[in-house]
Amino acid sequence: MRAHYDVIVIGAGIIGCSIAYNLSKRGKSVVVLEKGSIAGKASSAAAGMLGAQTELEEDSPLFRLGKESRAMFPDLAAELKTLTGIDIEYEQNGIYKVAGTEDQVARLQSLIKAQNQLGEEAFWVTTEQLQKREPALTTDVLGAMNIPNDGQVSAPKLTKALAQAAMTLGVEIREFTEVHRFVKEAGEIKGVDTNIGLISAAHVVVAGGAWSENLLKEADVNLETYPVKGECFSVKTRKRLINGTIFSEDCYIVPKAGGRLIIGATERPGLFDETVTFEGISLLMEAAKKVLPGLGEAEWEKAWAGIRPQTKDALPYLGEHPELKNLFVATGHYRNGILLAPVTGKIMADLIDGIAVGKDWMSAFPINRKSVKVQ
Repeated sequence: MRAHYDVIVIGAGIIGCSIAYNLSKRGKSVVVLEKGSIAGKASSAAAGMLGAQTELEEDSPLFRLGKESRAMFPDLAAELKTLTGIDIEYEQNGIYKVAGTEDQVARLQSLIKAQNQLGEEAFWVTTEQLQKREPALTTDVLGAMNIPNDGQVSAPKLTKALAQAAMTLGVEIREFTEVHRFVKEAGEIKGVDTNIGLISAAHVVVAGGAWSENLLKEADVNLETYPVKGECFSVKTRKRLINGTIFSEDCYIVPKAGGRLIIGATERPGLFDETVTFEGISLLMEAAKKVLPGLGEAEWEKAWAGIRPQTKDALPYLGEHPELKNLFVATGHYRNGILLAPVTGKIMADLIDGIAVGKDWMSAFPINRKSVKVQ
């Protein structure tokens, strides 16, 4: 272990591993500190949807950030396969946002029009057309918004591939290493104090997901974030029931390799509790079976919960602290951490490298918006 690094990254989830990978490609000496294990929290719990148009919908800096990140996945998948041999199971298999009521039909058709005006591909499919595309779906739906350019990956495999690729390029990842406090000197961050001792670096990046705020409070940095617990479950079928991801008002169903389906997700704000509840899973089961009746014959696999980091204004925090020099933050990605990981890694590496970050990213996601306090 070195005495000094160019960068300490706190958190070995999808965001931290993406940042470390991008920095490693630039020749930086990097150590990633993780209090648990790689991809041990939300990154392994995610279904892996790349829903730039599905989740974000309207034109905004976050929408544009999502589209830019989505476009990075084909090249990233190839890079990671070459470096690590890991297939992140990238598929541009499209997402169907199904309508169950006339109000939902009107809203989705309006959304299609708005996205088409932005130059995005999205179109309406009738119940009959949807049946030809996805015959296992219920005929009770009134049609769907088809988003062909959204897709999916395996979230755990993507995180582990980024971690392994970073290590191949020289990054150290120290699991079960908890950061207790920042080492500050004359308004600058000089490193961190951990359960294995002091570690110094020129820059420190906090990418600890829903646990970032508690650590940052130690440095009198107050972000308006909160945890959101989400429960999911998976089943297996003898043959693939659906080709594209199905997204309804009450659940999503994501098809994976080998006839596996991931169904999610509940939302319980303010909870760090990772237990799986009967109520949460039963609600998901009921909602999913209404959309995909054939799930009744599926083989149960498992259920789990993840804790996602949300912010009060639903925008991530990306950037350097305005007063504590050399302290960077990347958190608050909520349901879009997998989608936004590639572009977040690049942005944070650019900032640390002193490269000007273009477009409106920094004005949209600064960490000093309204809530940062330094004493």
